[in-house]
Amino acid sequence: MQSTASTSDKILDVAQALIIAGGYNGFSYADISAAVGIRKASIHHHFPTKAELVAALVDRYRQQVDAGLDALRAQFPEPRKCLQSYLNFWQGCIRDNSMPFCVCAMLACEMQMLPEAVASRVRGHFDTLAQWLASVLQAGLDQDLFQLDKRPQDEAQVLMASVHGAMLSARTFGDPQVFASIVDAQLAKLLKRPGGRPRLTAL
Repeated sequence: MQSTASTSDKILDVAQALIIAGGYNGFSYADISAAVGIRKASIHHHFPTKAELVAALVDRYRQQVDAGLDALRAQFPEPRKCLQSYLNFWQGCIRDNSMPFCVCAMLACEMQMLPEAVASRVRGHFDTLAQWLASVLQAGLDQDLFQLDKRPQDEAQVLMASVHGAMLSARTFGDPQVFASIVDAQLAKLLKRPGGRPRLTAL
């Protein structure tokens, strides 16, 4: 017999795949029941409401992302390599279809319709990601590796939007290479070039 934890994880795994495929309103407990092979009542036992289920899913996703970002900084202390590795991670996920779209980005498309318990967690994810990207850009600026038109915080927002927009374009055209083309161009704009424009100092 499966443990409570493993059943919960299976439910969350299926819910995540369904959200990536069709968003918050694109799945029901009946879909999860069919995929996991348990009764809907069992799902309600673990997650009484859909809002509670998706809130738990976003919490788990954020923990995974935070751990992954910390690991990237530890493994690649050089800012250029760290940023490139972040982009490579998503390119690999899209290419092998293991996670072709960020679950929080998919939920963000329905932000106005999400329960506040879910929406606040989605906002929290993007706040944390933006702060992480800004810290990497700031480190690269301090080391004279990046050239920025805006403050690191603003450039982080641009980069974050580019990454998630590139996910959407790759999905639209069914071509993982579209993602690489977009984000590689964005990264190239940030890299310091000999004789390039004057370096922006931190604000």
